[in-house]
Amino acid sequence: MAKFLKVACIQLTSKQSIQENLKQTIKFVHQAISKKAKLIITPEITNIVSSNKQQLLKEIYLEGNDPFLKTFKTIARENTVWIVLGSIIIRNQNGKIYNRSYVINDHGKLSAKYDKIHLFDATISKKEKYRESSLFLKGKKIKVVKTPWGKIGLSICFDIRFPELYRQLMMKGAQFISIPAAFTVKTGKAHWQSLIVARAIETGCYIFAPAQYGKHNSKRITYGHSLIVSPWGDIIAERKSGQGLIMADIDPNMVNKIRQNIASFKPYLLK
Repeated sequence: MAKFLKVACIQLTSKQSIQENLKQTIKFVHQAISKKAKLIITPEITNIVSSNKQQLLKEIYLEGNDPFLKTFKTIARENTVWIVLGSIIIRNQNGKIYNRSYVINDHGKLSAKYDKIHLFDATISKKEKYRESSLFLKGKKIKVVKTPWGKIGLSICFDIRFPELYRQLMMKGAQFISIPAAFTVKTGKAHWQSLIVARAIETGCYIFAPAQYGKHNSKRITYGHSLIVSPWGDIIAERKSGQGLIMADIDPNMVNKIRQNIASFKPYLLK
């Protein structure tokens, strides 16, 4: 296992043009690479922000043709970095749509993919309503991926409100957990940071939480506040607003050190 990890989380304001979102994401990924990041994670719905199913079906791609996957496989291979596309919206041959996270290894190959399990159906106000179940097929399988620094568990945004998922990721050996998000402003102000810190404390994992920020279209504004949190629950990097990077140097050995000090973790100490 590699001793230390320099991780970067990217905060974006993705909009409705896949090509423009791709250009913006490439820019920040290259910035992270120039700063020596070896694991780079993007937010939820990196490739497009839209709740119009017909528009999505016209704009999004099959997995084999998706420009985000093609581009970042090449970048990962050429720069020997790992990239987690926090999520992109993708379709299959039957026109079914998924909110899917992809892990690309440093050889430019897919190491894992995860479909969002808990879909966000909520009424925030009279003007702000979400019905992800009318857009996406829900995932069914949890995913933990081996990397040179340890295992990373995958989740997406609304999953954060279901602590049992994170307990399962920990029990499968996760030392790090990605929580890419596009949180609403109202719920973000109320709960985002508290939930992220809670997931870190209850799992003894590092949490990597890149977020969408700002106005995406006339109906969608997101909270931002990307975070990297230690297994003890300390915030070690944060970006409240705007697009850009947060970075941190991660010591994977800290996971076991923290868990050894909390009795409830003793059955799950890494061997």
